[in-house]
Amino acid sequence: MTGMKHGIACCLLVAGLAGCAATEREQRAGTGALVGAGVGALAGQAIGRDTRSTVIGAGTGALLGAVVGTASAPPDARYCRYQRADGSIYTARC
Repeated sequence: MTGMKHGIACCLLVAGLAGCAATEREQRAGTGALVGAGVGALAGQAIGRDTRSTVIGAGTGALLGAVVGTASAPPDARYCRYQRADGSIYTARC
């Protein structure tokens, strides 16, 4: 049970840090890592049916998700996301 608590705490931490990213590339990497960790953990549990497989799947999924998220970002990393007073988000040069 403590392993599950640690896993939930890690997911919440990654989700919180992903929201703090400044550039679109950083946000995509964080989101990719979060989604990849979740999918990897589920795949690891389904394949190995033990905690070790789940942790390995989560780590591998997070790494691959971050790589894919970073690679899918626009090529020009000099753009940042800003928030207007009305709450809408727009992209402009940093």
